[in-house]
Amino acid sequence: MGFKGGLIIGAGIGYVLGAKAGRGRYDEIMESVSELTARPEVQDIIAKGKGLMDSAAEAARERTT
Repeated sequence: MGFKGGLIIGAGIGYVLGAKAGRGRYDEIMESVSELTARPEVQDIIAKGKGLMDSAAEAARERTT
């Protein structure tokens, strides 16, 4: 099984487990994610990650031209 097959199977398993958990659990998870991403230290990590992605995209653009 290649990457694509594993991705499809993983997405299917995630969907089934999420459907069984229900809307209430989904809301709890999303609230936890919101609280986590609101923390200053997490915001710093997110900003650094975005900076790295921008740098990588620029480097890729330069290589293709």
